Amino acid sequence: MAHYARIIIDKVVQVIVAEPEFLEKYKLITEGKWVQTSYNTYGGEHRLGGIPLRKNFASVGFTYDVERDAFIPPKEFDSWILNEDTCLWESPIPMPTDETKAYDWDEESKSWIERLM
Repeated sequence: MAHYARIIIDKVVQVIVAEPEFLEKYKLITEGKWVQTSYNTYGGEHRLGGIPLRKNFASVGFTYDVERDAFIPPKEFDSWILNEDTCLWESPIPMPTDETKAYDWDEESKSWIERLM
């Protein structure tokens, strides 16, 4: 069994687990294009050491970029920049590394703000 994302225009609208034979029949009655995705792929790396597939596991709302052959999550903040290697959005400044505190991105100030506990 494998995971497949249904793409309409360039957006993921559905993700299913199916045998390839089932998908061949299912394709005939559904709109859009089906593209395989890997549950173990994140940021261009396979979590179990295998071969990564399409940069990230697809989810509904992701974009499928044909030229990059990659699934890209929605952009959360206007100031964030797409990392071409991982196809993940990154803040323009790195998040502080103090592991004893939690931080949230503040788009207005374009900075990390310590979360009050």
